[in-house]
Amino acid sequence: MCLGVPSKIVELNEFTARVEAYGEHREVSLILMNEPVEVGDYLLIQVGNFAVEKIPPERAVEALEYMATLNNDSELPAHHEPEQPKQVTTL
Repeated sequence: MCLGVPSKIVELNEFTARVEAYGEHREVSLILMNEPVEVGDYLLIQVGNFAVEKIPPERAVEALEYMATLNNDSELPAHHEPEQPKQVTTL
């Protein structure tokens, strides 16, 4: 499963943008965007660092706040390893 984290544009170049989310910065490609973007816009980023969608600031802030609550939920395990299949021996 892939979870897209809204990222805010902090710097623009011709075909790339520097974005920030939760204090982390990264460079993303804008070649898949079908609309113009500017500094301050929020983007959804796909695997491979491609921006694919510009989203309204209200929706971005709502998603970021919700994701922050998931990170602070004490009932969620910090790390979950998938169970290994049990080996069956036949005689």
